[in-house]
Amino acid sequence: MTPHTIDLIGMAAGSFTTLSFVPQVWKTYRRKSAGDFSWGYLLAFTTGLALWLWYGLLIYSMPVIVANAVALFLLAALVGLKVKYR
Repeated sequence: MTPHTIDLIGMAAGSFTTLSFVPQVWKTYRRKSAGDFSWGYLLAFTTGLALWLWYGLLIYSMPVIVANAVALFLLAALVGLKVKYR
């Protein structure tokens, strides 16, 4: 496989896993409730995404960087909604 094909597979994988957050963010916003999310989960997941982003930056992997940067943004939205809708 060429490096370009490998990057396309990585971008597709990252897109699907990252976009899986969109329905949850939308549902949380629409219901005005984020009680289903524990702070432990949010902290652990945020830490994991931040480390994946750092890793992607260290190895210069655009699929890893983009997927985790977008996922961190969506997770930040969930955290914001959890704070707003206590």
